[in-house]
Amino acid sequence: MTVNELIKKIFLWEIVKGLSLTLSRFFSKPITRRYPKEKRYSMPGFRGLHALVRNPVTGDAKCVGCGLCAAVCPSRCINIYTVDGPDHEKIVERYEIEVLRCVYCAFCVEACPYGAVALTEHFEYSNYSRDDFYMTKDKLLSNWDKFMAGEKGIEYFERFWRPKSVDFESYEGQAVFSGKKSGDDKQ
Repeated sequence: MTVNELIKKIFLWEIVKGLSLTLSRFFSKPITRRYPKEKRYSMPGFRGLHALVRNPVTGDAKCVGCGLCAAVCPSRCINIYTVDGPDHEKIVERYEIEVLRCVYCAFCVEACPYGAVALTEHFEYSNYSRDDFYMTKDKLLSNWDKFMAGEKGIEYFERFWRPKSVDFESYEGQAVFSGKKSGDDKQ
């Protein structure tokens, strides 16, 4: 043990450093926000309240009912109910999220191949009833209309939604699978 380490152990150097930090902040002005009057704004890309994305052309939900978001969800808070429509296509009858069970990991956003699920920047939601935290398809679509419609939704998917097709492009000199079988060259 060196002399420097011995002095630090005798005088409890770590405790003295911690107390000096506490005392330096003790007489400074506290940083307090008066919540209803002074609101804090979330940073772009914040994972807040869920929303179902509307198709800008038709106005319906982009969700096709594939179920990838429900399959990847670690807390199993997403339920999707589909019915068969004309031409044997899936129609999403009900899309439900139990917000109180959600851990806001955004796996559902990343797993969706159609960009149909989004986490808005809205974080101020509280209530006295559990029923208000059970999001149905209509509530989720209205969340998109309230918090992400227009340019904000476009910016959300441009800046924070990955992977994109650009991520899968090959660069010069990269070995790329040609699609030929080994026996095709002999003909």
